[in-house]
Amino acid sequence: MEEITKDTILNASQGDMNAFETIYKNTSGFVYNVALRMAGSYDTAAEITQDVFLKVYEELKNFRHASVFRTWLYRITVNMTLNALKKNSKYADKTIDIDAMPDSILTENPVHDQIERNTRNEELQKLLDTLSEDQKICIVLRDIEDMSYKEIAETLNLNINTVRTRLKRARETLLKRAAGGKLNEMH
Repeated sequence: MEEITKDTILNASQGDMNAFETIYKNTSGFVYNVALRMAGSYDTAAEITQDVFLKVYEELKNFRHASVFRTWLYRITVNMTLNALKKNSKYADKTIDIDAMPDSILTENPVHDQIERNTRNEELQKLLDTLSEDQKICIVLRDIEDMSYKEIAETLNLNINTVRTRLKRARETLLKRAAGGKLNEMH
């Protein structure tokens, strides 16, 4: 994600739609990816992404550059995703709907590459879904979005040691589950 300049943020907060569009274009993919990994549904992630940018548009005037814009944006994304998951019980069965994937994604690569990628994504999502929400958020932000421990702590408003502990436990759980799956395949 490209860094958003203070001028762009200021202009967008004052109603400049071109500046807001710049923010959206540079950050929407990351917002969507975080929402997708947390929610496990393409449709839900798209809906959350829309809601996040509505909130960003409304709250941008309150952004004071006390934190990095990316951290502020991820905090909004994580909070809105958690709220959406808690609010709607239909998210209890979190699976990726491959049929709901945009046609543009399906036609970008040869079919076998896409099937392989979908299978890996499904396996990753199944593993992520075995984690608690707190652990899943930390794993998504650290290992998928490549945020630093400090950025995660700021985003989630946690102590950095809490972030480290959650990541350690999440990784241990993922390793056990991944190894368990491989052992089951051998029998």
